[in-house]
Amino acid sequence: MTAPYARYRRAVAIPAGMAVATALAFLPNTVATAAEDVPAPTAAEAASFSYVVNVKPGHGTSAHVKKAVAKAGGTIVTSYDQIGVLVVHSSNADFAKTIRTVRGVQSAGATRTAPLPSASTGDLGAPKVLSAAEVAAADAPAGQDPLQPQQWDLAAIKADKAHEKTLGSKKVTVAVIDTGVDDTHPDIAPNFDRKASVNCVSGKPDTADGAWRPGAGESPHGTHVAGEIAAAKNGVGMTGVAPGVKVSGIKVSNPDGFFYTEAVVCGFVWAAERGVDVTNNSYYTDPWYFNCDNDPDQRALVDAVTRASRYAEKKGAVNVAAGGNENYDLASDEITDPSSPNDSTPGDRVVDPSKCLDIPTQLPGVVTVASTGAKGIKSSFSNYGLGTIDIAAPGGDSTAYQRPEAPATSGLILGTLPGGKWGYMAGTSMASPHVAGVAALIRSTHPHASPALVKALLYAEADATACTDPYDIDADGKIDAVCEGSKNRNGFYGWGIADALDAVTK
Repeated sequence: MTAPYARYRRAVAIPAGMAVATALAFLPNTVATAAEDVPAPTAAEAASFSYVVNVKPGHGTSAHVKKAVAKAGGTIVTSYDQIGVLVVHSSNADFAKTIRTVRGVQSAGATRTAPLPSASTGDLGAPKVLSAAEVAAADAPAGQDPLQPQQWDLAAIKADKAHEKTLGSKKVTVAVIDTGVDDTHPDIAPNFDRKASVNCVSGKPDTADGAWRPGAGESPHGTHVAGEIAAAKNGVGMTGVAPGVKVSGIKVSNPDGFFYTEAVVCGFVWAAERGVDVTNNSYYTDPWYFNCDNDPDQRALVDAVTRASRYAEKKGAVNVAAGGNENYDLASDEITDPSSPNDSTPGDRVVDPSKCLDIPTQLPGVVTVASTGAKGIKSSFSNYGLGTIDIAAPGGDSTAYQRPEAPATSGLILGTLPGGKWGYMAGTSMASPHVAGVAALIRSTHPHASPALVKALLYAEADATACTDPYDIDADGKIDAVCEGSKNRNGFYGWGIADALDAVTK
């Protein structure tokens, strides 16, 4: 199946009951509003680009490299000496080519193909928002939050049973590296970790109060993800997978919805320095869906994000990422990518996914998550691939393909939305936070476990799920994806479907 290609592929908007072979990726991208007081760029700024310059990690960038950056027409915005990554702005079109020749520079590349600030387009879709009447009419058995009967996904990973044992520890924090989190939401406020929250959009931490929130007109994506992970069990709205843990917001997408390398690097480093236990990454790093090692710019981006994610893991974080929504086989020999670069003029290119990486999804050490629907099989849109998918979890699907059991009515995933609302979304973006929540429960149960041990337990405790064969999700007589591997590990479900109950009992 071939998906319609848009800039973002970590969440999809699927109208319940609409038969679509794959789903349109969703992250709204809107122009910054006047209320955000964004100054108009000068002519010089409009021609300026952002770069990462990677040097040997250590005790500060050498004076030699700093002088070379300035000589090449660059201005250092910030430097992450602990991982050897500099964020630089320059209007010199040959900056990267020049700086790569400098002694001590290991790699360097442009983080975008459009000048600062980036171009913007219209919205791509919207979540299905519950009306006030629907929320008011919600009814649940004793001991459940009002909207929990609509959360078929909790039962699918036995989170409802896990909550009878524990809700998770307040000493555990999951960082949502995303579009921002509305910490004023009544389901998020009780569990929000302000000290671990920040705005990293520029590549440099902005710690102003509330800077981590999405602006007016910006995507609700991060807020939805945060609620899936840790919406409080407080008699209001819905319940998260780990409703007793803390959640923080690390905003890394700009007002146009782009997740650029400098912001992602900042996000991982911030999480590492704040002792975060788990990071959730429901995005890919723009502007390239796949970053190829034979391209010096793209290689530098992989280098920078790899350094940052490894640093976070070294500091104790388990990094969890969405597998993507194109129904791609990430273990295949080649994939046609028609969407890159997505911030200027995309064009078809054939890539080898073993050499051209979706980051952070395919980076070493990252837990890569596939999506399942209400019937427990691979979602129509979910990427897959033996050896690339580590684990699966509910991310939703069209009710035309996978309809949940009553009383649930939607095959999508319920989550929190800015402004005290709730609504449905679907995608591997929604699967990843389920796994992040289970990882948080494991860390709650095993507070001294290393990231490696948490991941080992996550995989060992997953419910082994055999390949769906044949996989004809739309019942049109044509095979929509081919699963390879055994019941214990395969391309659709990895080591299996996440199990929250085992996470708190074993």
